[in-house]
Amino acid sequence: MNDTSTSDVIGRRVEVNGEHATVHFSGIVPPVAGLWLGVEWDNPERGKHDGSHEGTVYFKCRHPTGGSFIRPNKVNFGVGFLIAVKNRYVLEDGPEEDGKEQIVIIGNKPVETIGFDSVIKQQSQLSKLQEISLRNCAVNGAGDKGAIAKACPNIRKVDLSRNLLSSWDEVLDIADQLKHLEVLNLSENKLSFPSGSPARTGTFPALKVLVLNRTGITWAEVLRCAAGWPVLEELYLKSNDLLISERPADVLQTVKLLDLSSNQLIDENQLFLIAYLPRLEQLILSDIGLSSIRFPDAGTGHKTSMFPSLQYLVVNDNQISQWSFINELDKLRSLHALSCSRNPLTGENKAAHTTRGLIIAKIGQLKTLNKCEIPPEERRGAELDYRKAFGNEWKAAGGHQDPERNRPHAEFLAAHPRYQSLCLSTFAAAALPLRPRGPSRGASEGTLGGPAFLRGVVGSSQRASVRCWGRVRKPRSQTRTGLFRAESAAPLRRGSVGSPRPPGRARSASGRWGGGSPAVEAPPVCPSSPPPLLRAAGERGTPPCGGAGAAAAPAEPADLARAERVKVEAGPPCC
Repeated sequence: MNDTSTSDVIGRRVEVNGEHATVHFSGIVPPVAGLWLGVEWDNPERGKHDGSHEGTVYFKCRHPTGGSFIRPNKVNFGVGFLIAVKNRYVLEDGPEEDGKEQIVIIGNKPVETIGFDSVIKQQSQLSKLQEISLRNCAVNGAGDKGAIAKACPNIRKVDLSRNLLSSWDEVLDIADQLKHLEVLNLSENKLSFPSGSPARTGTFPALKVLVLNRTGITWAEVLRCAAGWPVLEELYLKSNDLLISERPADVLQTVKLLDLSSNQLIDENQLFLIAYLPRLEQLILSDIGLSSIRFPDAGTGHKTSMFPSLQYLVVNDNQISQWSFINELDKLRSLHALSCSRNPLTGENKAAHTTRGLIIAKIGQLKTLNKCEIPPEERRGAELDYRKAFGNEWKAAGGHQDPERNRPHAEFLAAHPRYQSLCLSTFAAAALPLRPRGPSRGASEGTLGGPAFLRGVVGSSQRASVRCWGRVRKPRSQTRTGLFRAESAAPLRRGSVGSPRPPGRARSASGRWGGGSPAVEAPPVCPSSPPPLLRAAGERGTPPCGGAGAAAAPAEPADLARAERVKVEAGPPCC
């Protein structure tokens, strides 16, 4: 046993052969003479009983095999914070420095010192420290008052996880001397927190990240201590058997990340108590047994007012098995990233690609899924597959392309709340003219991509005229060749219409288009002038710029009739 008296050991944290425990008893245990310490192990499998011996209860344990009696000389009560820092970060003096002498003048008398340079070196090393890790270093408290502030004034990040701190007051004694502290990890310290009186404030003026995993803290204690964290941004509360019992009032208002993983007592109703934290951007709910969620303030196709800033949600290792859970997430107005691995809905027996595509299609604003970015191509494909997979079901439920006849029943809308909006956006896109992409394969110059482009152009209601050579898709018996004039819905981009030229192809006796002498030939066109109107075979003329005309080949009367000018009237776009 260290220099700690047995009178104040109750409640202290101790270490025995690498195992941590809490002292609950100190005294005699008959019939064996001598002093014994009764401890409750953090690992209940390490103990032998529940705190009783031969019918006498000396202390109580939460687990029937969590207690033991140990001799005091086998227990390590730990060391102070500054001693632990020096043990880990101060370099040992070399043999040459140990005996180095130096003369220092004090007053009028020279004083011989040994090891003076070593002290200066140690102090210099400690004052430069900004990040330290004292994990599993048996730290039990602050040590001498004011010593930390004097030796390590610039520390900003401290890892004190898995040590021998036993109370929140011991943490405050350390933090009081670290005014620049921004990150503090206290995980795996079984701490006792203030229960009645408010916690001390002003201790963490710069603290932004606080980790309290496996500390045994309750939600009420979190809210009581949170008044001392005025600028806190990240709070980790994993594995504390938390039960959210009340809404934060005037505390935790600056928190951007909240980790509630592995707290099995939390359900969806408790989550509503933290739903209005104004700056909460990341919420981690892994392994809490969550199976459903519903935002009662938002109907189908509407956004909820809850979690207004939430951008990243983690629900891994839960019991999510219904697509209704994913449907509800589309109501979160700011959600951009989701992790939902290892759930029944996304289990190993599911097709990973299909499940991922459905999640993408159901949550419209999602940009990252399971830490993988969603490129625009993947989203388009997922939404298209989604519309195809449930298209027949949508029609059977009353869905229709005509908005006046589109009346799917409520059951379908509840199962697929985003399907309607996807269909409407598809219909709207189909009504718009396609952009020209240049001549397509098999199309003549000036056709703006061939007949596929025409099907988008002819649906126009605006007056932007285009003249070019091409062919209009009609029934085989009515197929024509020559110059057409189409009215597009929007002005064409500059340079999208190529210089027209005669088709140079004629219909053969079999009715197919091929090479040879053309049935209709147009005069040459100057690139700087608009295309001339179609002339019947046999006519001559000159282009507007004065170029020489070209003679047309003789043609039969039937060919002349087919060479009439074709005007494409506006109509509904092809689907």
